[in-house]
Amino acid sequence: MNVVQQIETRPMTKRQWELVALGVVANVAEYFDLFLIGFVVALLTKPWHLTGLEAGIILTCSGFGTVLGSWLGGMVADRVGRKRTFSYCVLTFVGFTALSLLTPERGWQMLALSRIGVGAGVAALNITTIPYVQEFMPRAKRGMFTGLVSVFIPAGLFLGAAAQRFFSDSLGWRGLIALGIIPVFLLLWIARVPESPRFLLAAGRGREAQEAYAWAMELPVSKLAPLPANAEGKQISTLAQASKPDPVLSLGEFFRGYWRPYLVVATGSFCFILGVFTVQSWGQSLLSEAFGYSTVMVGTMFMWISVADIAGRAFSAWICDYIGRKRTMLIYGLLGGLGAFICAISAMRAAAGAHGQGAWFYAGLVLILAFGDGAFGIVNLFGAEQFPTPVRGRGLGLGYGTGAIAKIIGPALVGLLLGPAALHGEISLSAVVPALWVFGVLLVLGGLIYQFATETARDPLS
Repeated sequence: MNVVQQIETRPMTKRQWELVALGVVANVAEYFDLFLIGFVVALLTKPWHLTGLEAGIILTCSGFGTVLGSWLGGMVADRVGRKRTFSYCVLTFVGFTALSLLTPERGWQMLALSRIGVGAGVAALNITTIPYVQEFMPRAKRGMFTGLVSVFIPAGLFLGAAAQRFFSDSLGWRGLIALGIIPVFLLLWIARVPESPRFLLAAGRGREAQEAYAWAMELPVSKLAPLPANAEGKQISTLAQASKPDPVLSLGEFFRGYWRPYLVVATGSFCFILGVFTVQSWGQSLLSEAFGYSTVMVGTMFMWISVADIAGRAFSAWICDYIGRKRTMLIYGLLGGLGAFICAISAMRAAAGAHGQGAWFYAGLVLILAFGDGAFGIVNLFGAEQFPTPVRGRGLGLGYGTGAIAKIIGPALVGLLLGPAALHGEISLSAVVPALWVFGVLLVLGGLIYQFATETARDPLS
């Protein structure tokens, strides 16, 4: 037995739980800042006289940043290490958040450009933390413990809403944005933890890998099993920098060798991202304007939807270790699609004059968020497992980054399906029905696409 097999079979330690906690806190903190811009734009719309187009550009720029950050973050993590890239991500999103505080009045263009950097830092962090935490986890619970990193991301939306509710009057929009600088203190926590031992082994840094494994398992180095062999079949040396690192593939070599998992991750994540877009963008407006619920009631309803979203993510992370990643993705895609179809049918019936359809529409929204968005409890951990350690960050980053293009084309697609009135918030039930059918089909298709992935629930990380 080598040290990689040793950590795969041992129970979780407090230090491994610390890594999970670090990943959770970092993602919640950064997505809090990402979600906060939606509330800030709402505050600025009237005083800045923002048009629908200008507000849309500000919000869409985060989508551009998500694509850019995913692509670059994964490649950087494979070259310089997970931990160092983790720190770079925090510095990037905090730095651009601070830059946005310099935005002059009515300077929406500068605010929009700064959101590209924030979106890039946030996306790169998620792409980096998934492999980082994953490469420390025991095999039997890898799905659950790594999935926890993404499970609580919706809590960032909750915190953003709370900040807007309690501090917008006293702090103003600049004060709200300034809250996004607080996560800079994560750098102190990151400094306490070691680099991923898997990355260190791939880099031929055997001594550091031993120290990282010993730290995670809370064992002295003398109690560790031997290091494994490298790609050439030779045992990795414990002398600093004594072993030859695995070769770094060019982009062309990567696509030639890993085009199949790349396509699965890219198209599958695209379908799930775009499939839940309509709920995240228009759900509140539909419940309020089309079904007549009060603003207070809609807020309460979406609080429960957020709870369902977190529960769905947590359940997917837990159950995937027992029934497999592929089966979990299929079930979640089908149930998320069912929710969209229920919304479409209830909206169609309400447009025809039927009463009592609001409850059915809300039930459909709960299903979409609990399962369509709940699938993101394992989307990225499953995607990362499709690639070996030397290209894990790049593979996940390129695949998810391509899928995240849905966040850019989403507004255009919704505008095409709902018509020009959607740009002004005027949404009719009859207009939204085709969009809901499309998003339902996308969620089902996403679940089916992941059936072409390699099942990894019972396999060690390669």
